[in-house]
Amino acid sequence: MRTVGHWIGGRGEYSSRTLPVLDPATGAAVADMAVGSAETVARAVAAAQDSWPQWRDRTIVSRTRVLARWAALVREHTDELAASIALENGKTLDDARGELARGADALDAAVAGGAGLKGELVEQTGSAVDTAMTLHSLGVCVGISPFNFPVMVPLAQASFALAAGNTFVLKPSEQDPGPALRIAELATQARIPDGVFNVVNGDRVTVEHLIDHPNVAAVAFVGSTPTARSVYARAAANGKRAQAFGGAKNHLVVMPDANLAAAADAVTSAAFGSAGQRCMAVTTAVAVGDVADRLVRELAIRARAIRIGAAHTTGTEMGPLISKDAQTRVRDSVSGAIADGAVAVVDRSTEQPDGHPDGFFAGPAILDHVTADMEVYRHEVFGPVLGIVRVDSFDDAVTLIENNPYGNGSAIFTSDGASARAFQRRVPTGMVGINVPIPVPVATFGFAGWKASAFGDTGLHDASWRFYTRPKYVTSRWDESRTGIDLGFRPN
Repeated sequence: MRTVGHWIGGRGEYSSRTLPVLDPATGAAVADMAVGSAETVARAVAAAQDSWPQWRDRTIVSRTRVLARWAALVREHTDELAASIALENGKTLDDARGELARGADALDAAVAGGAGLKGELVEQTGSAVDTAMTLHSLGVCVGISPFNFPVMVPLAQASFALAAGNTFVLKPSEQDPGPALRIAELATQARIPDGVFNVVNGDRVTVEHLIDHPNVAAVAFVGSTPTARSVYARAAANGKRAQAFGGAKNHLVVMPDANLAAAADAVTSAAFGSAGQRCMAVTTAVAVGDVADRLVRELAIRARAIRIGAAHTTGTEMGPLISKDAQTRVRDSVSGAIADGAVAVVDRSTEQPDGHPDGFFAGPAILDHVTADMEVYRHEVFGPVLGIVRVDSFDDAVTLIENNPYGNGSAIFTSDGASARAFQRRVPTGMVGINVPIPVPVATFGFAGWKASAFGDTGLHDASWRFYTRPKYVTSRWDESRTGIDLGFRPN
């Protein structure tokens, strides 16, 4: 059985302690993952620290050329990487290819967005005095990435950090670490200098060693809200910059004037793609007025037709969940919601595809008449469970979103421009879709959760340039005619 090791200073390393990596479609181990110790973390941070001055001092053009080569290699190896993602994560091959395209896009955005490193200059801020602001890299940055996007999130975290002149240590999810190690090998093939991009695999203790290390300047995290809150607090307590993206309960409002077929297609895709294991998945469809019965009928038809199975099985549209624990959580959430009074319009949560009795599968579930006090509404399920909340009016729909503790994304399907405009202005979420079900911006825009969906700084594009740099202000005078001592604090 293969071992997924670390990547430190441009070469592979291994640890004596390992954890199994499982194929979610079968439940069988497909690899062992090396678990990084405090010493492993120290070596990775030292490699990044040692390589930082040389990488920082390269021109922005030189750095971004390396990133462009890396993006090209990711695209060149799409089929190989997609197969690796499907094996360890369980998502379909098409879904994995889409993730890889988005990851390469993040590298492209960093390559094209170098203007984000521009400083500022103001002449005559005082008599014969000029003041300039320049942006400088931080040093060693750490990325802690989730299982659901084992390539896209690491590349989104690292791309802007590296373009800005920082070095990077990635800690991938222990559930599907293989793809991250492979992109590190491709980074070296793209001629990124040894030590500039490193990978340390491990568990929660490994993460704590990384956050606590005194030479780590910034931490970027994506995962659940409880862990995001903990990572943010720990990083802040250690004097580091932190961006920590957490969970979500994303609402999609369907108005009576919406194109019903388009809305039903959108809800189905957004709720059950990647088996619902996306932080921007639609978890709640809000049916306004008399559209509810019609919407539920259309959704049920679509959910019953979804083909679940292993990624390599022809025709598979939805793969397994990441783990046995996730499968149990989803099934318990469905049964708990029914006990609380929700109506199971579709319940395929206990379904196992033929030939995979031990896989971590849970088919789509649609729960009607969900209310805001039910646990299935209040907590993130992170699986293929869609709750239908019925409300009387547009204002009721907006109030529902306003009162929810999460604020990643929301969407509305309507043919009325006034409703759409009011929705985008009023809802307290960082990303809003108008007739778009999953409003994740392309990499040239930011990613901005609100409320309990994000802690610390935001990420991508302009926000990332600011997160991964620090300003320096230089005030200069070259007027040699000015002499004499002045102990006053004079106005300019």
